[in-house]
Formats: sequence, C-alpha cells, structure tokens
Amino acid sequence: MAKESFSDKEKLAWLRLSRTENIGPITFYKLLERFGSAEEALKAIPDIARRGGRMGGLKAFATDLAEKELAQVEKAGAHLIARDEPEYPELLAQIEDAPPLIAVIGHISILSKPSLAVVGARNASLSGRKIAENFSRKVAATGYVIVSGLARGIDTAAHTASLDTGTVAVVAGGIDVIYPRENEKLYRQISEQGAVIAESPFGTEPIARHFPRRNRLISGLSLGVLIVEAAMKSGSLITARMAVEQNREVFSVPGSPMDPRSKGTNKFIQDGAHMATSADDILRELESLRLRPMNDPPADPWKGAPNLFSQNLAKEPDESLRIKILEMLSPTPVQMDEIIRAAEAPANEVLTVILELELAGCIERHPGNKVNLI
Repeated sequence: MAKESFSDKEKLAWLRLSRTENIGPITFYKLLERFGSAEEALKAIPDIARRGGRMGGLKAFATDLAEKELAQVEKAGAHLIARDEPEYPELLAQIEDAPPLIAVIGHISILSKPSLAVVGARNASLSGRKIAENFSRKVAATGYVIVSGLARGIDTAAHTASLDTGTVAVVAGGIDVIYPRENEKLYRQISEQGAVIAESPFGTEPIARHFPRRNRLISGLSLGVLIVEAAMKSGSLITARMAVEQNREVFSVPGSPMDPRSKGTNKFIQDGAHMATSADDILRELESLRLRPMNDPPADPWKGAPNLFSQNLAKEPDESLRIKILEMLSPTPVQMDEIIRAAEAPANEVLTVILELELAGCIERHPGNKVNLI
C-alpha cells in the first residue's frame, strides 16, 4: 500500500501525541496500533494513565503549543515529516524506535539515497581527520550520502568532504539550534546543499541525554557506520553499538594501540567489525548490502496487539495484576515475553497494564522489547 502525505489535522495529532509526556516512539506506535489513529489515542491516554496510578490522569500536549511548533518549523524553512509519509527515510522507518516525526531543512530527496554514517572523536588527530575526509570523499563520489552529527573533529571532516556530493547532518537539539556554534557556517552550507535533520522539538538546546538519541538516527539512516578514532567510552561507540542492534554493518579504522582515541576502534575490530584500511573496503561491503534486504527486526510480542487489546476493552485488568507486575520489575530492563510468562495472566491484560504503567510514568520502555521500573 502506497504511503500518502498527511493532512494538517493528522500531522497535528501525531505531533501532539509524540510530544505528550511519557510517550516515547515505541509507545507512540503501540497506541496507534491499539486505537487506530493519533486522534483516538489522544482521547484515551488520560484514563489509561489514571488506571496506571497517575493522579489526575495524563494531559495530552496542548493543541496551541503543537500549532505553534508547526508554524515555527515552517517559518524556519523546514518540513515536518511523519514516519508514515512517503518522504520519510526508508531505512530509518525500519528501526523499532524511529521518531514519529522529523524536522528537515534542505533537500528532502537526498534522504532517499543510500548512505554511510561517519563518526569519530571530537578531539580527532590530523591523521584521523584526513582519513575521514579521504574515505568520505571517495565513498560519496560513488553515489552514497555521508551522514554524521555536525560535531567537531571527525564529523566536521566527513561533512566538509562530502558537501558537493551529498551530506546529511543529524542534530541533537531543535532544527533551528546550531551546535557547536563554531560549525554555524557548515550548518548553513549543509542546509543549502544537503539536509539537516532533528527529532527534538523546535528551539530545544541539546543536553547530554539528547546525544545517544541523536546517534540512533545517524546509524538508522545508514547502510553502515564507519568509526574513525573513538575512545572506549565515546559517543561514537554508542552509535556503533546501536548500528549493530539495528542490523547495520560497522566499519572501523585501526589505529595505534598507544593512542587512547584508537582503543575503541581497535576493540570493535576485535569484536567483529569490518576493518577499513581504504574506501574500497567499505564500498565492497556497501554494494553487497544494497543487493540484499536488511535483516528482519527482532520479534515483537506486541505484534497483533490491536486484536488482543480489542478483546479487553470492555474489561479492565484486575488491580492485583498491576501490583504483581510492579513487584516483578526493577531498574534493570527485562524482556516483555518474560513478564507475560511470569504474570500467568492473559497476554492482552499484561500488555494493557504495561501501557497503563508507562503512561503513568512508573516504567520506561527500551528497544528490544524491554521495560524497567523508574
């Protein structure tokens, strides 16, 4: 079934639901599955959260604030694209926690082209920057878009080398917030020649917790991720790990064992990443990836949930089941199917309780069908 562009009313409802407290991307899609539309989900969430224990229920994101954000995005020359619209990047739409909406400034058509993510150290060496420039330029010359995060160091080198052929910058804050400020000129150039993408609301200043969320988009947009210089606890390795979880290929440039910036890249090679000593090493693998479909995502116990839920709409789960599930959970994430088995209750009732507790702010959800107590 071909995707169609949203009406203004439908996009406004998606924006309101996605901006509502306690509703992350995965929960957003589960609510759509259960209620059939964002508008219907918005009507239902106050009562769902109240049943989960939230006093006074959960207020949906205000219509006037959503309308204001839409107007700000439009005034900035950006476009807000929903996951179910044809312009949304196909690979990104496949990841479990794809953003329901992304803001884009620049050439939207570039998002449909095959791409390689290039990430690495902010305090990159001159050698590392030259490698990032060289590999990015050669890969981009064959028709691939280079995706990175607009950070200092390796990101800047990768974007600069691929400006003329196609590059996409994924930012951690709002689409209008340039970070770091020293890359303002580069941001403007990418906006004119490539594309800039943001998931965060308009005007959001990036803080530490935004960057891992940004990194999953960098890998999610791409066929593979190239790491050039990365310490053991760097954001680049977070991107690489997310790439593995998303069934993307990871390429790593080896470096001196004496340089802390190479410890992460060398370790990833030991763990099975492709060793990249030239752009040809990457291109050979990328070409083979384009010829075969992406791996299927992990099994989701919520699949079929609309039918399960519909059987239960007239009957709320017993309070004892909510207590039982809360007692099972801890700050350590646990698989959903384990909860369903241990609860010894109908799956539809367990799924309903999990949703209620999540909207009440008692638990949080993670990719890979895991939840934990907050």
